[in-house]
Amino acid sequence: MSAHDKVVGAATLKRLRLARGWSLADTARAIIGKATELGQPLDSSIASVQRAVARWESSKAPILPGERYQLLLGHLYARGADGQTSLGAGSDFGELLDALAHLGESERRLDELRTLLVRTATDSGGGLLALLGPSTQLALSTVLADPAQLDEGLLDAMRLAVRDVNGQIGSVPFVRVQLLLAPIVESCRRLLDAPVPEPLLPDLQTVAAQAYTLAGRAAFETRDDEASRRLYAEATAAAGGTGSSWRRAVVHMSHALVTLYSTPGVEAAQRLVDAAVRDARAGESVMVRARAHALQAEIAARAGAERSAQAALALAWYDMDSDRDGDPAPTSFSPAHLRGFEGVTELYVGDPAQAHDYFARSAEALQAPRERVQRAIVATDQALARIRLDEPQAAAELLHGCIDAASSTGGRVASIRLRRARTDLRAWRREDWFADLDDHLIDSLGA
Repeated sequence: MSAHDKVVGAATLKRLRLARGWSLADTARAIIGKATELGQPLDSSIASVQRAVARWESSKAPILPGERYQLLLGHLYARGADGQTSLGAGSDFGELLDALAHLGESERRLDELRTLLVRTATDSGGGLLALLGPSTQLALSTVLADPAQLDEGLLDAMRLAVRDVNGQIGSVPFVRVQLLLAPIVESCRRLLDAPVPEPLLPDLQTVAAQAYTLAGRAAFETRDDEASRRLYAEATAAAGGTGSSWRRAVVHMSHALVTLYSTPGVEAAQRLVDAAVRDARAGESVMVRARAHALQAEIAARAGAERSAQAALALAWYDMDSDRDGDPAPTSFSPAHLRGFEGVTELYVGDPAQAHDYFARSAEALQAPRERVQRAIVATDQALARIRLDEPQAAAELLHGCIDAASSTGGRVASIRLRRARTDLRAWRREDWFADLDDHLIDSLGA
């Protein structure tokens, strides 16, 4: 971090303070008051905290606020002068994160701070527009009143908000994801029914497809299958108007996965996967194509079609090893994800020992907060492999961590797989370790 960066960070903190009309002493009092409000009172005088604020804003040798002060500043700047929570681009909170980054704070820590404030916003019921900055909220209100004023800047802000919500999966429960998505989903619906500028319609449909798909997934995870089906239908229609078939393939794949767990048999999911493969093959993204072939392999394996499953996996690896230069969705799939699909294929139509190793490598690589839900699913499958290897107690030990992850995220797929694993362990129900696992399931998931 250069000296210039630190000066920029210090100047940003000072600008934020002055914009609120606060003196150094006012800021110190606000910090102490917020600490008391949060039940974490500071054992420091106003004069002491004031000196700390001055050091953060120093034009010569600024210092980074400590983690506790960062949290308190986050709570202070997350609320605007009108008392509304705002965490999006252009908000005071967003400016605070930029200042802390310039002062040397890590991206991981800033992500953690942001997640904490998102949790607070949704805890208090005020998170509906939390991820839209004040200027975006105003622009959205204006455009909803007069759709002809829709512009690229607002669409970019809406796209960023959807991406931000997607990034919260694994860090916040799915009920909060629904809360955060609600205003964007409703705004997309209203704008798609309105006379917006024709050249912007494909971009609006792209944002809508992304928002509807994520909302459909969240509705499924919270066990509202009717709402999930409606949202996926809307997502499919919106993606069809984008001019990019790979976007519709993404919708089909997400829909196929939730259908697999909400509809008996694999036939309905198979139809969606086949549609995804057709769209992916006609599209520009090799990563989306790899994912479609991987999902095709899983469905075939679950149906007992070993040769079809292995053929689809071979195609997925061929896609994965292809040139990704210019891919419009380069981070949508990874070798770690593909190894998970290899494990599922081996679990159903191959060698459980090999399946276990695939799952172990996949779970080890899926470490990002966004991948927490997927990691829990993979680890549960790893436990199933241990059961088939006649290692039931080792499987139970692994499942305890999966229960914790499923409980904190509210993930339905992980919960379904956990219950299936429990059923497979019933032969050992008289063992003490089985009773411990059962108690943990009941306490955490009510099942």
